[in-house]
Amino acid sequence: METNLEKATAFSKEHLQDFIKELQDILRIKSISSDPVYKSEMIKCADWLVAYLKGLGVTDARSMDSGKNPIVFGSLNQAGAGKPTILIYGHYDVQPPDPLNEWTHDPFDPVIEGNLLLARGSSDMKGQAMIMLSAIKSILAFGSLPVNLKFLFEGDEEVGSPSIVSFLNEHKELFKSDFVLNLDAGMVAKDKPTIVYGLRGLAYFEISVRGPAHDLHSGLFGGIVYNPIHALSELIAGMKDSAGRITLPGFYDDVLPLDEKERAALNALDNPDAYYIEQTGVKETFGEKGFTNVERIGARPTLDVNGIWGGYTGEGPKTVIPARAFAKLSMRLVPRQTPAKVLQQLTLYMQQHAPRQIQWEIKQLASDPACITSMDFYGTRCLVKSLEKVMGKTPVFKREGGSIPIATHFQNILGMESVMSGFSLPEDRVHSPNEQLDLELFEKGIETVIDFFYRMAEEGCK
Repeated sequence: METNLEKATAFSKEHLQDFIKELQDILRIKSISSDPVYKSEMIKCADWLVAYLKGLGVTDARSMDSGKNPIVFGSLNQAGAGKPTILIYGHYDVQPPDPLNEWTHDPFDPVIEGNLLLARGSSDMKGQAMIMLSAIKSILAFGSLPVNLKFLFEGDEEVGSPSIVSFLNEHKELFKSDFVLNLDAGMVAKDKPTIVYGLRGLAYFEISVRGPAHDLHSGLFGGIVYNPIHALSELIAGMKDSAGRITLPGFYDDVLPLDEKERAALNALDNPDAYYIEQTGVKETFGEKGFTNVERIGARPTLDVNGIWGGYTGEGPKTVIPARAFAKLSMRLVPRQTPAKVLQQLTLYMQQHAPRQIQWEIKQLASDPACITSMDFYGTRCLVKSLEKVMGKTPVFKREGGSIPIATHFQNILGMESVMSGFSLPEDRVHSPNEQLDLELFEKGIETVIDFFYRMAEEGCK
């Protein structure tokens, strides 16, 4: 006799074109969170999701005021108290489509070329959200869900989720679940299903250095005044040594070390130097000695200068000693490091090394801690099995070099771990013109989520 899992999977295949059309419908909504001009489109997209959830039988589906764009909530408690409750996370906002002249078609008029669906948001992350919703619709076609679900779709992820911390603190009980399913992480390659179990945090600073009270004539005062640009350049140059190690006092004290098992898992997906040289256009790679490229990218902290300016930069000469110089620094942090502690370390470095002839100030512009989940977390083990079954490949494990702050907030505020994966690819042109989604992976993603829900209900993977 055919099982409900088999029936739901067959339904998903039979109705794949319907799911693609639904994805195209939501992709037509210009839900650009960074531009207030599109506020009505943001509300329209949230309302679309509420209506979709209600169509699935989510009677409590609603838009909630977050202080910014609406957050969509809903719940389906069909499985009963003995089964897990999973929070489905997604974001419905997208990046602006600019530059428009580089698109081969209207970014909000989705088209299919071969096996690719092209539109803004197709990969990041409306396509990933619709994978989860299409899987749920396929299961509900044959009865009730085997697990309990809650939903959180936010509309401000692309602008840093400025209100999500206060929102989650205010609604802790409403969203409390056993864990989160987040498909906003993606795959490293089409033949390499991927589990992201670690995310680096971010600490972002602006340093300003002041020398004289105003710009000075370099002929009249050159030789007796410490140039602020020189001082700032020397300070920045001293923040790393020749081995690529960061020299801020105590910077590595809290860094979570890599054990041999984890190093082996990470290095299963490492690429040779030639790959990174081709991707970046540099002459050769450079990084902290003693670590591989994949370890440097995801499991080790970094310090990078994102911009430096001061003085005269216009056409022709202007012989001045500038009064001020500025630099922006970003530090990618690993588990156990905190932005607050790193600020203390940066401040101490400046106190110890800044020339006495200048004044300086540090402004903290962004602060997101790192996040890590055990590779043996029971939800992760279940997803590994589902990916192996559907994709025919054992997933690789990855620590993401960038940040997905919502995972940290779920962990710190709600005490919930996130199971992170996805079916987007590096070549999907996320945030760029001609964003795309591989429809074969869209189909495989739906099958994987169906299998995952049934597997969680039956095995628990504990």
